Amino acid sequence: MAADVIALDGFLDEETVPGDLHGTTARFRLTVSPTDERTDEMILPCSVADAELAHAVLHELVPGDKLRVTGHLRLPRTPNEPMWLTITTLAVLETAPALSGPATVATAAIERYGPYVCWFDTENSGEVPVWTEAGVWVGTAGDPSALDELIEAFEQRQAGE
Repeated sequence: MAADVIALDGFLDEETVPGDLHGTTARFRLTVSPTDERTDEMILPCSVADAELAHAVLHELVPGDKLRVTGHLRLPRTPNEPMWLTITTLAVLETAPALSGPATVATAAIERYGPYVCWFDTENSGEVPVWTEAGVWVGTAGDPSALDELIEAFEQRQAGE
């Protein structure tokens, strides 16, 4: 049975939700991006059945946290069944950047593009700050349509070093 356990690193892009009325189980979706290729990215539904771990998932994790999860992958046996990972252990590898105040939390969102993190704030002038998931500053795109150009220019600068 230990051979069936898999480990994955990924990002929590949405709030966690209780799996039952009592909060003794939890569910969330993990965005796994093993390479820089967007086509390799997947969103994996996860469930937590351990009550203590479920409590931690529901009350301590926030969108943007980078996680390492281990568990058992449940593949569908019919077209109507979902696939999910039943989590047995979870570790927070990196916490999400802190947002500054309730107004920012309500109007801002963090989006990931492979190894890049973008900060969208609807109250902002439309500019989109971008950095790598390692914290290296990439720059600010004038608007969301300029993200590809900004990231491409950054990658060309990195390749030239």
